[in-house]
Amino acid sequence: MIKNISVETPEFWGHGAMLLFSLCVSVSYILGALVANDIEPGAITAARFLIGAMVMGTILFFSKNLKKVDFKKPGRFFVLGLSIVIYFVLMFEALKTASSLSLAVVFTLTPFIALFFEYFLKKQVTFKGFLAISLGAIGAIWVIFEGNLKNFLAFKIGYGELLFFWGCVGHALYAILIPILNKGENAASQTLGTLSAGFLVLILIFTNDVLETNWLSLSPLIWITIIYLATIATAFTFFLIQFAAKRISASKVMAYTYAVPFWVALGEILINSRFPNSNIIFGGLIIAFALLMLISDNTKAKM
Repeated sequence: MIKNISVETPEFWGHGAMLLFSLCVSVSYILGALVANDIEPGAITAARFLIGAMVMGTILFFSKNLKKVDFKKPGRFFVLGLSIVIYFVLMFEALKTASSLSLAVVFTLTPFIALFFEYFLKKQVTFKGFLAISLGAIGAIWVIFEGNLKNFLAFKIGYGELLFFWGCVGHALYAILIPILNKGENAASQTLGTLSAGFLVLILIFTNDVLETNWLSLSPLIWITIIYLATIATAFTFFLIQFAAKRISASKVMAYTYAVPFWVALGEILINSRFPNSNIIFGGLIIAFALLMLISDNTKAKM
């Protein structure tokens, strides 16, 4: 059972922060789907990383937390940057052929992928946490293969969903590497280093896409998407995670990954009047149960 949480308790505000976090992430999928065919993935991601780095750098500068020592051994930032670049570029490429809802469901596989990496790193996880993460993965797989055993056995999966799966591998690897590659700098400095390195990686790999994009003629919607990704989906969500991590356990923080598809589904209903089919609803119920299991896990875990 989930214990009662008073509005006055830190846990209440921690859960509230992560609920808002999941909403902010879901909007990224919805906006991304609207502009995916109007700008190259490398170009929009490069713009997002550049503006995001400028925002984080400004925050660190005015808070007087910008320290040169935090950026020693810069090679590690390129490893982190490449990992998260894989996620974002493949997400926008996948949105060209897949719906925002289906990708949001694929994203719920991220905790299970991270669990796979953690196994080799010999990190401990509670049995309840393992069960919940596995259950969430089953719900996601149900949706991805449309609840059809033949599709699963034949590995019949959409191109966009398969592409984004590898993006989620990059995201999971990024999450695992954050504490390993941290050399004592605060999270904001590590985020700045990662965004800056990621921007340079994008410039090197997607030079033509960036140079050939007519930035002055981009539609207002594309610029709204870029600014949203750079500010709300980067700086603000960073604050929310840091805020929540001090008030609820790591398993509870991770649990809100499973809330993203529900916000996306709601957005699809409100914007496109597109209601989820029965397979998505059934898989969603499994994912919802996994979310409740993780939230109710009272095991204390370290971030």
